[in-house]
Amino acid sequence: MFITFEGIDGSGKSTQARMLAERLPDAVLTREPGGSPGAEEIRQLLLTGDPDRWSAETEILLFTAARRDHLEKTIRPALEAGRTVICDRFADSTRIYQGATRGDLRATVDRLHDLMIGREPDLTFVIDMDPSVALERGLARGSGEDRFEDFGLGFQETLRHGFLQLAHDHADRCVVIEGNRAPEAVAAEVAAQLAAREVA
Repeated sequence: MFITFEGIDGSGKSTQARMLAERLPDAVLTREPGGSPGAEEIRQLLLTGDPDRWSAETEILLFTAARRDHLEKTIRPALEAGRTVICDRFADSTRIYQGATRGDLRATVDRLHDLMIGREPDLTFVIDMDPSVALERGLARGSGEDRFEDFGLGFQETLRHGFLQLAHDHADRCVVIEGNRAPEAVAAEVAAQLAAREVA
């Protein structure tokens, strides 16, 4: 299976992706932007520097380039080897961050995705969380990769609505998980939802 975690900055996606990977011995844990040497180089261009460093259109091209390299070098080989791939963010993030919040470029994002990526996850967990709490957590990390957090609370609130709408529109593969709980409680629900999908 190809499983992704989505949600706003600071919602706990990375923690949940890691905790799920620890439950699955064959899992490959990866992330976006990044997940392959070339994509990690592009990650630095995207997540550091001034918030207005790139136009939304340039961001879309950079994210797509990183995703293509990630797909070729990491995701596809792992899936072909019969392993489960767990990814912290994938194309849904670009659909929401660049497509829905920075100039209504969703159609452009979808066209590029169809042309260059052509792959959707089998299952997507959308970790939903209060944007003010998530933003505080995201900035507290002090990772230096906080270009999108620097857009502020209004941006995060718009992102949250975007992710919830996306989950509604793609209910066949998206499961919304309440993230305002202890990580262990969230992880238990993620595991239960995955088990239910596997049984079905």
